[in-house]
Amino acid sequence: MRHVRSFLIIALLGFFAANLQAAEPRIIKVLPHYLDARGRHTLSPSLYERDAYQKLLRENPAQRSALRFDVQLKAPKKRDQFKLQVELRGVKGQELTTESAEAPVAKGGWLTTWSSVKFSGEDYKQFGEITAWRVTMWDGDKQVSEQKSFLW
Repeated sequence: MRHVRSFLIIALLGFFAANLQAAEPRIIKVLPHYLDARGRHTLSPSLYERDAYQKLLRENPAQRSALRFDVQLKAPKKRDQFKLQVELRGVKGQELTTESAEAPVAKGGWLTTWSSVKFSGEDYKQFGEITAWRVTMWDGDKQVSEQKSFLW
């Protein structure tokens, strides 16, 4: 019994030590979503429905009103100094297009949080079809994390 208790204590200490490293800022996941005219990326909270609706929006550009990048990240408690930057490459007809936008990292979440960067309005309408993207996280003027699409 004493060995089991010692093992549990060591396992818990290892778990907490691993979570302390979680404060190192990094991007975990990036989900680009098309939005419809009502600002929705899905019609219900089902992942299957979300994927089916995203397919419908990809195939019907006239039904899209914006593109939103939902970014899951880890950042220290003082998130107000961090920002996200999204860069896009695309094509409209025979012309190559580029666009970028920034947003502050959202407050919330103990270990991870979600933030969003949105492309909408006239800039989105003139952009064309997206071919590649890159999301970077900045601490002031220092880049601390990056995630990019395969074609970047």
